[in-house]
Amino acid sequence: MPAFADLVLVGRVVKPHGRHGELSVEPFSDREDRFPALARAFVPAADGRAREVRIVRCFAHQRRFVLKLEGIDSIEAAEALRGAELRIAESELLALPAGSYYHHQLTGLRVEDEQGAPIGVVESVMETGAETRVLVLRGPAGEVLLPFAEAFVRSVDVARGLIVASRPEYVVAD
Repeated sequence: MPAFADLVLVGRVVKPHGRHGELSVEPFSDREDRFPALARAFVPAADGRAREVRIVRCFAHQRRFVLKLEGIDSIEAAEALRGAELRIAESELLALPAGSYYHHQLTGLRVEDEQGAPIGVVESVMETGAETRVLVLRGPAGEVLLPFAEAFVRSVDVARGLIVASRPEYVVAD
C-alpha cells in the first residue's frame, strides 16, 4: 500500500449525508466526471499509510458529490471520515493538454525571474473563481502572489523543478 502523502488529493469529506453512511465530498478537481468514474480512492490510515476504500455509488448534489463507500453503513461510520482527504494514485490521472498542470505538479517548484534570481517556492495554487489561478510563493520577500498566466509565467519545467516568471513589481530582487 502506498504512503498517503504520495497520492494525489482529489477531494475532502465534508460531512455524512443521509442515514446509511453516505458522504458529502467537496471535489478538488475541475473534471466533472472525476467522481462518478471513481471505483476506488484512498483515505489516511492511522499509521500514515493509505487505506483503500471502494466506491459503491456516487451522485452529484449541490456542487458536491455524495459517495457511498463499501462497509460504511451508518451515520457513525460516516462521521469517522469527516474531514478525511480522498486521494488517488498519480497513474490514475488523465494526461493534460500542453501548458496545463495539476496543482501537485506545481507545488514545490522553485520560481526564478528571467535573470535567474529567486522569487520563491510554490507553496500552493489558489483557485480564485476566475480563469487564472494564483501561485502562492514563499521566498526571500515573504509571501508572493503570482498569477499563473502567460503575462507573468514565461516557462514551466516540472522535470527540473523550475518556473521562470516576470518578477512582480512589488517584489524587490536581492
